[in-house]
Amino acid sequence: MSNVSSNTYTYTRVGAILHEIGMVTEEKLRSVLAEAADYADEEIDQYEAAGALEEFGVAVSVHADDIDSIYDDYTDLMESAVEAAGGRVTITGVRLVEGEGDLEGGRMDTLMFERNGIPMSIVADHYAEDYYDPAAACEVIAVTAHEDDPRTWRELDFEREPYRGYDNIMVLVTPEQAQALRERLGFRFHE
Repeated sequence: MSNVSSNTYTYTRVGAILHEIGMVTEEKLRSVLAEAADYADEEIDQYEAAGALEEFGVAVSVHADDIDSIYDDYTDLMESAVEAAGGRVTITGVRLVEGEGDLEGGRMDTLMFERNGIPMSIVADHYAEDYYDPAAACEVIAVTAHEDDPRTWRELDFEREPYRGYDNIMVLVTPEQAQALRERLGFRFHE
């Protein structure tokens, strides 16, 4: 049975649920709500509620809009994910190796990096210098969770309106926390 009876979302409600299910400390809850004091109790939609998870430090967003550069921004994205995951994984040497051809028709690039000293690579399909490959970006976030961590990165799914841009939002959860987010906030996950 779902506890999402009213389908209303606020930062206060989202934060309280995150605290209740063990995703954020009371200190983190209070600090985020203090920063959001002017709007913490204003109603937000489900997508904005998913975005609030990033403010609470348990999610990372892959921007759908333009970024500064595919050559630099994957590093920043991975650093944010490592921080959200508790810093138990070290990512170094992030670099983009260009594939053949130009960006206009789509170019298969390779993101190369070391994870705890072990070389890794992820293929990324780029069509512009200032837009992520969302699938590759989600994949690089996923490698930042430690093997011993019971949490994994999961991509949230939410109701979408036509003609509105949506970031991909990755949240770090245990299976039990994922179930609680489903039941209490109505979140779904890409499988």
